[in-house]
Amino acid sequence: MTTLNEPRPYGRAGLTVGPVGYGVAALGNLYRALPDDTWRECIPAAWAAGIRSFDTAPHYGLGLSEERLGVGLREYPRDAFVLSTKVGRLLEPNPDYRPGQSDIENLFDVPSSRRRRFDFSRDGVLRSVEDSLIRLGLDRIDVLFVHDPDEHEQDALDGAFPALEELRSQGVIRSYGAGMNQSAMLTRFVERTDLDIVMCAGRYTLLDQGAEGDLLPAAEARGVSVAVAAVFNSGILATERPRMEATFEYGEASAALRERVERIADIADGYGATVPQLAVQFPLRHPAVATIVLGADSAAQIRRNASLADEAVPDELWDELGEAGLLGGAGGGES
Repeated sequence: MTTLNEPRPYGRAGLTVGPVGYGVAALGNLYRALPDDTWRECIPAAWAAGIRSFDTAPHYGLGLSEERLGVGLREYPRDAFVLSTKVGRLLEPNPDYRPGQSDIENLFDVPSSRRRRFDFSRDGVLRSVEDSLIRLGLDRIDVLFVHDPDEHEQDALDGAFPALEELRSQGVIRSYGAGMNQSAMLTRFVERTDLDIVMCAGRYTLLDQGAEGDLLPAAEARGVSVAVAAVFNSGILATERPRMEATFEYGEASAALRERVERIADIADGYGATVPQLAVQFPLRHPAVATIVLGADSAAQIRRNASLADEAVPDELWDELGEAGLLGGAGGGES
């Protein structure tokens, strides 16, 4: 049986992480505004549950996620956790802002007094890092990811990655990489740069194993750590049984997908396991995968997420799922 809770190397600079990290987009009021007493409980709950890695981005809530994460982490020893944020979107004053206007069209319930501007240049990266440190109120960032450069691949290769290499060589950051919801471009970055960590969302899950054909073998060959995000595929794998209104990739899940998840749940039941457990633990079985990054908007949800890796499910369960043809997934690596 696979051991899940031992620390795993994260990049090549001596960082280590546990099986589950906390992705704090919700602290930026993702979908809805969080009351003060709710968001202030989240980081302490994660810490109490053993989580020691935290991921944020300027994009999340127009900087609010970074600000709240920094507040939550200040009472803990800086060397005891791994902090990652992202570059590629600069925040600047929104000249068109009027009181009462919200950023909800970008999924965040915050005033739209700032706006995002894509910038993958060297100067953009350096400014982004400086701004993030101010918002976080912390002395350093461990990992920087180039964030969603889907339409800016060459700009990232020419500007952002050399800047991150410079920051790493100067000791300003420990590691760098890219975070995307596709595997094809991430694979090219693994092959063409000296990054040492990537974050791949939604492309290595129970229902979509597209990254297995390109990113994961490339990462393993180059000694690159992979953090896997969006393991619930936006909702269908987040519950023990799929609901009629379940979503897949932020759209309505098909009847065929719901039936497939029901079959997975039936087999899991026989071993005392659940679909969310499998969703979290499946990616961790691959040697290139260092950690799973899970979002949560309450202390209770954080505790539940952390518990999904507490007890490894039996190898026999994975064998039975494979024999039933339930571990193959459609590719999502094209770009």
